[in-house]
Amino acid sequence: MPIKINKFMMHQKFLLILYFLLSYDGVQGERILSKSKDAELEKQLKLLNKLAIKIVQTKYGDIYDCVDFYKQHAFDHPLLKDHNFHPKMKPALSSIKKNASDSTSSWSLTIWSKDGGCPFGTVPVKRITKDDILRQRHLPPPPEDVTFDAQFDVSNNNSGPKERYTSGYKVAIARTPYDANNKFKGAGMVTNFYNPEVNGRQHSACRLKIQQGSEILQVGWRVDPTLYGDTKTRLYIHTQVDKTNYFNTFCSGFVQVNTGIPLDMSLMDSVAHRGGTTFEGRMYIEQDLDSGNWWLLLSDNYEQVGFWPQQIFTGLASFATNVEWGGVVYSPPGVPKPPMGSSYFPIGDNLYDAFCRSIIVLNETGMVNQVDKVTIHIDNPNMYQAIFERLESDKVSYLFLLYGGPGEKSQI
Repeated sequence: MPIKINKFMMHQKFLLILYFLLSYDGVQGERILSKSKDAELEKQLKLLNKLAIKIVQTKYGDIYDCVDFYKQHAFDHPLLKDHNFHPKMKPALSSIKKNASDSTSSWSLTIWSKDGGCPFGTVPVKRITKDDILRQRHLPPPPEDVTFDAQFDVSNNNSGPKERYTSGYKVAIARTPYDANNKFKGAGMVTNFYNPEVNGRQHSACRLKIQQGSEILQVGWRVDPTLYGDTKTRLYIHTQVDKTNYFNTFCSGFVQVNTGIPLDMSLMDSVAHRGGTTFEGRMYIEQDLDSGNWWLLLSDNYEQVGFWPQQIFTGLASFATNVEWGGVVYSPPGVPKPPMGSSYFPIGDNLYDAFCRSIIVLNETGMVNQVDKVTIHIDNPNMYQAIFERLESDKVSYLFLLYGGPGEKSQI
């Protein structure tokens, strides 16, 4: 018995000493690791924050570096090392007949402080901080885990598979009817902007999405504290290609040509007030029939913001097979779903509802086709809804996708 007690005490003493040793080494290791991480962050910042020819600021306090066109992040892409792109590039064979005016667009006029935007030959790139990099590491993965389920689908065309998003994402969207022969050269919409309440790692957005296989391009507005560090409604683009996905200019791939429209600009001056003033924005993604590059066009001037070069794609190098319009939200597991759109269920009134209207696709030859048949997809009709119908406004008739909902927050 005494022997057992002594062995037990010796064992406990050994564990106690080991504990203090490990604790001490752990703290020291953490300190060393923290310094290492900080040095790595500094290294990333030097790579991401290019030399600024001019520094400009928006009236919201966002700081942008005017970076030489040839020094922008896009050209860090390994497939774009030997490019022949230049600041005056435009789509050669655009199906959108209107070309951007040479003057600054109304979108850019609404955001800059007295110093104005960037000079010709440069592009505006938001100044990246350590906090930005750390937050980006917590962005949720794209909704790759997709199952087929007809439970919440309401369709004008019931052929083809029915998708149901999982992994924390919920959508209320209209999509092009399923057809194995779909070959789209672009798509567009006019949408209004809202500022739904989100917290933590939640986000709420409206987007135009074109896709072939795992390759995806998106443009829209988004409220996302993880991505932006605030709860402002902001413009965004999203690119998913070659098993990577990224937003705006944080990674390489999108070539900016526009000096006045940042890809993550605040839209707070244009946020709609339910039942009151509604502000709209026009958004297009169009493939140049000559070069194969996918161009981003914004505003009523169809202003050319920039393009995704054809050479970074495989499937989308040729065409898209699927187009979607509407709302998407995200919450981490166990966190209530946030509001979408106007934060209310649509009632069939464009003054009260979030909407996408004048939705179009470009066919294989680049011809613009108005979309009058869609498949409506709603993940959870108890939280979100979507309606596709024709509304009359000032003797003008438009097809609207009206979408939105409170999520798991009660409507007032």
